[in-house]
Amino acid sequence: MAEGRIPLRDRLTSGLFIGMIRLARLLPYRRRIPAMGWAFAHIAGPLAGWPKRVRANLALARPDLPEAEVRRLTRAVPDNAGRAMMETYSGAEFTARIAASDPLTGPGLPALEQAVAAGRPVVLAAAHFGNYDAMRAGMIARGWKVGGLYRPMNNEAFNRHYVPAISTIGEPLFPRSRAGLIAMIRFLRGGGLLALGFDQYDHHGTTLRFFGLPTETVLTPAELALRHDALLIPVTAIRQPDGLSFRIRVGEPVPHGEPAEMMQALNDDLEVMVRAHMEQWLWVHRRWKKRRGGDVEPGDEPDDRPAPVGGPETVSLDPDNSL
Repeated sequence: MAEGRIPLRDRLTSGLFIGMIRLARLLPYRRRIPAMGWAFAHIAGPLAGWPKRVRANLALARPDLPEAEVRRLTRAVPDNAGRAMMETYSGAEFTARIAASDPLTGPGLPALEQAVAAGRPVVLAAAHFGNYDAMRAGMIARGWKVGGLYRPMNNEAFNRHYVPAISTIGEPLFPRSRAGLIAMIRFLRGGGLLALGFDQYDHHGTTLRFFGLPTETVLTPAELALRHDALLIPVTAIRQPDGLSFRIRVGEPVPHGEPAEMMQALNDDLEVMVRAHMEQWLWVHRRWKKRRGGDVEPGDEPDDRPAPVGGPETVSLDPDNSL
């Protein structure tokens, strides 16, 4: 799309964002990351309506939380998102810090290492938790082939600097398109480690449970693991108390079986992680839909992204798809 055909509002939004990024980059790394967290918590998040969304989701999933904790999370969740975004736009420094710490750990790490050594495909079940890019950076630093799926931003002006930024963390990256999916499957078949999201509401998914509530969950990570004899492993990058470093937890591989059972196991694993680190999951997504009458049920409105925050992308494949 030619620059002149990009809507003025999109160009202005992108310009304001990249201006904020460039201003923050004048600060040393240890100061710019928390600075962007503060900006998201106190400026960008409220402007995007995030506190209201966080409150609505917590009222569904954690009605037991005291008001003081809810107030804390309405700021802490955007803070983590802002830090993650600034880390993405600090690619070289961010990846160097991750590589120096080699933060991979967890009960599933030996199985993952064995799969990599054997050239076996691996599907990494990732969520909008901590910083997804820390997981990619940590594995790429070990010399592993890690690919990820992403959805191009609706704002074309924003997309022009977002894609290069996430590419700096590591490649290959596959756009959510027919050509991108074909390349993604080819990469997985070749023994690659493929990161896929699963924690967003998907109209084409199957009704499973998360925090005890019904929600539509994609089966694609499990279906691809079964179809290509790949290991299916949950991976979460947990931000540490210093706000800058990470521990990358590699969970136990999910046994092959019925796709819905495999994905429910991933939902359960993620719930444990979220309960332990409530501020690190992106509570602004419409993970659950609420209809008239107050019952939590799958809704008809599409999920949206109230602000440009990247992360692992979900994808649904047609059961008859030859991919």
